[in-house]
Amino acid sequence: MTLGDAAAEPLVRIEDFRMDFGDKTVIKDLSFEVRSGETFGFLGSNGSGKTTTLRALLGIYQPTAGTLLIGGKVFDPRDGARLGYLPEERGLYKKESVLDVMVYFGRLKGLDKAYAKTWSRDYLERVGLADKAGMRLDKLSGGQQQKVQLGVTIMNDPELLILDEPTKGFDPVNRRLLMDIIEEQKLAGATVIMVTHQMEEVERLCDRVILLKDGTSRAYGTVAEVQEQFGGTVYRLAYDGVLPSSALYDIVTDAGGHAGLSPRPGGDATAVLRELITAGVAVRAFTTAGTSLEDIFIKVYGEAHDMVEA
Repeated sequence: MTLGDAAAEPLVRIEDFRMDFGDKTVIKDLSFEVRSGETFGFLGSNGSGKTTTLRALLGIYQPTAGTLLIGGKVFDPRDGARLGYLPEERGLYKKESVLDVMVYFGRLKGLDKAYAKTWSRDYLERVGLADKAGMRLDKLSGGQQQKVQLGVTIMNDPELLILDEPTKGFDPVNRRLLMDIIEEQKLAGATVIMVTHQMEEVERLCDRVILLKDGTSRAYGTVAEVQEQFGGTVYRLAYDGVLPSSALYDIVTDAGGHAGLSPRPGGDATAVLRELITAGVAVRAFTTAGTSLEDIFIKVYGEAHDMVEA
């Protein structure tokens, strides 16, 4: 039986989910769906409730209230062979060799030993760790261990792939490599739920997203729908000088020399550009684009937010 046998759509359904820890409510009446075959971005600051939701979906936590279903039913660990879960806290047998660990987990997932060994060697070659196959896992760097963990997660071609910060701490080259691997899983038919703070990854890979704050949904839909919900258009500005406040726009981001401006009514590009020049701002570049997910994230959370994961 596959995870999708019980119901055609959606593959994941969360309805009226509430989670209390003692007298503290961390998830409040949360509802959303993940459709078969899509890549779904699960976004929010540390402490917003993302990891708590995934743990409740997988039966690690018992929800206070609500419905959390995979394939039309509460998750049963006996269906785990068709699911790949990369938790935020990595967990492998660090005193064993890389290849032995991968083959061991492959066997737990029902793979033939010879196939698991061949697959593992091919994967290690792909991610630049072929020469580490016989090395103890605890001798690898954190990023290298993370690559091994991802391999263990996907080696059984899971129907549902849940990734909690899969590229956390990676440099751009390795981040791109892992994004390519995740994209290949989707093309092979997997449904992917991806928790990440890398907004460019979401814009590249995700069909739909949900943005949590304080355990509630603040945005939900396709990337384009969420961008439209939060203003649709933003002006990208490279400049010298000091940006003035204005009735024509809001300053969404400002990194000193580069800014994003969200237009208010009447704030068409010509009017905004004219006002900036009149105010003495030396405009080096001015372009119009859709509101980025990074801009939306900052709008929802502001510059500072809680750093304790719920």
